[in-house]
Amino acid sequence: MAELVTFQAEGAIGIVTLRRPEKFNALDIPMLRALEKALDEAEAAESVRVVLLCGEGKGFCAGGDVDAWAAMSAADFQVQWVRYGHRVFDRLARLRQPTIAVLSGHALGGGLELAAACDFRVAETQAKLGFPETSIGVVPGWSGTQRAVRRFGAQAVRRMALGGEVFAATDALALGIVDRVAATGEALAEAKNWAAKIAERGPLATEAAKLMIAVAEGEETAAATEALASGFIALTKDLKAGVSAFRTKQKPAFSRS
Repeated sequence: MAELVTFQAEGAIGIVTLRRPEKFNALDIPMLRALEKALDEAEAAESVRVVLLCGEGKGFCAGGDVDAWAAMSAADFQVQWVRYGHRVFDRLARLRQPTIAVLSGHALGGGLELAAACDFRVAETQAKLGFPETSIGVVPGWSGTQRAVRRFGAQAVRRMALGGEVFAATDALALGIVDRVAATGEALAEAKNWAAKIAERGPLATEAAKLMIAVAEGEETAAATEALASGFIALTKDLKAGVSAFRTKQKPAFSRS
């Protein structure tokens, strides 16, 4: 059986691809597990400085597969579907590298929530974006009313989630939902060119800047603060002196340097 989500590195650019084109890359539990694994691989790839998230076939991601959750009990829906989906999407949002969603087709419901978890979005002109969940009596459950509001603004999300509007790529660009629009078939090339420019920047500074922006946005708090402080401490002579003293069972000679 083919992998549902794959990761491959092309120099400094990593590409994570959803591979369920017969379902327009709709997400189910096996897809979420495979995505989580691919994101772990991407973060562990030391040479990768930017990660692209793509969908195979005509759609980026049609959201959550209704057949995957419709028969779940309320308890299972809450824990196995909504909370697990949040965990995977948070993993994407907190990836150390900058991320670009490549919207070569529609991004609806959970698919738009997935794109919102990336730092940037490049959409092809034919792509449609929206939150249609309330049309079938459910609500956005993977941060469509939380992260998407922070990143796109409450009014744009209201128009999609409450008003049922589905935006074309050019309208989404004007609203700040996507960052760039490319011609049909050109989104991946556009994203790669953009990623190559990002990859030329200082990698540690870029990762630190991403963390600091996430703190300001409310995406990260305690973990980011401790990561930034610990990264600074790891470069000091005092840390080396403390570790050496611990190993030799002697009193450390700290120098505040």
